[in-house]
Amino acid sequence: MFRLAAALFLSLAGPIAAAAAPDFFPARSGRADAPVLNVYSSLDDPLAQPLIDGFQSANPDIAVRHENMLTGEIYDRIVRETDAGQKTADFAFSSAMDLQVKLANDGYAQPSDLPLTRAWPAWANWRNTAYALTFEPAVFVYHKPSFAGAKPPSTRAAFVRFLREAGVKAEGRIGTYDIERSGVGFLFMARDQEQFGDIWSVIRAMGEAGVKLYATSSDILERVADGRFLLGYNIVGSYAADWAAHHPDLGIILPTDYTVVISRIGLVPQAAAAPDLGRRYLEFFMSAEGQSIMARELHIAAVNPDVAGDNTASTLQDILGAQLRPVPVSPGLMVYLDQVKRARLIARWRDVLGLP
Repeated sequence: MFRLAAALFLSLAGPIAAAAAPDFFPARSGRADAPVLNVYSSLDDPLAQPLIDGFQSANPDIAVRHENMLTGEIYDRIVRETDAGQKTADFAFSSAMDLQVKLANDGYAQPSDLPLTRAWPAWANWRNTAYALTFEPAVFVYHKPSFAGAKPPSTRAAFVRFLREAGVKAEGRIGTYDIERSGVGFLFMARDQEQFGDIWSVIRAMGEAGVKLYATSSDILERVADGRFLLGYNIVGSYAADWAAHHPDLGIILPTDYTVVISRIGLVPQAAAAPDLGRRYLEFFMSAEGQSIMARELHIAAVNPDVAGDNTASTLQDILGAQLRPVPVSPGLMVYLDQVKRARLIARWRDVLGLP
């Protein structure tokens, strides 16, 4: 089971960085006038490179311009460029599930009917326009030496019991995302509210324990790994695994009551300069080859049902069953983009945590 969990978690490492200058990958064929595929992505360049290499091996006459930026910047730029009558990216890849679905829902993305469309899981495809291409869980992390001879909590009810029984031992030593500053933290909180009727008891217990709030995974993981914190709640598993690989005192648990799974979504913008190239790149991301590269080199569980092995969504679902709760790619993701609903959830969260 440890091997399975490790395979699931070892994926995109570290927090998303600020936008950098685009990277340019010339056509492998050496063709000077090669068509250029323009990509806007929240995937860091070193992690994107294996996928770009695989794509260019299969398409040697295509150059790639890869621009890494924050998820909100991807959304804003596509909308701004489209509304100004300009051309935009040919392919957009982002972990902001809500913003990607909003692009598709509001007409800023175009349908991509591909050979793999019919085989793609229903939860991972909205109107053949927005496709979930990764499978990444929210986990508990813990400081192993602090739990020597004792089991760390593996459910939310056990998490609450631990905090109440630990008392001063846990005071100020719990970390989670600040949902006002972390988009993924807000998404996890919204899903918790949908999945767990007693979620506010968890939030209250963390508040009583003096929980510390952060915008990034690394701030929490660093403190759990070195023992300043005992536990981290609802951390993106891929980030946790990278830390665990280098910090043996960091443990990871897939909560057994339920494990929320998020995805990174790919789409072809409506105003793409070269939509055929964008569609070809999306097709590669979905292909057995592209998904195998993600599973093997980026250690992201493959969504493509034709890819075999432990590190696949289908295998994990076969083993863990209903414990896994993938966030479906659907307009439901946009509910909390409504500023009134968002403000209401944040206000309740702050009140239950006891924040000023």
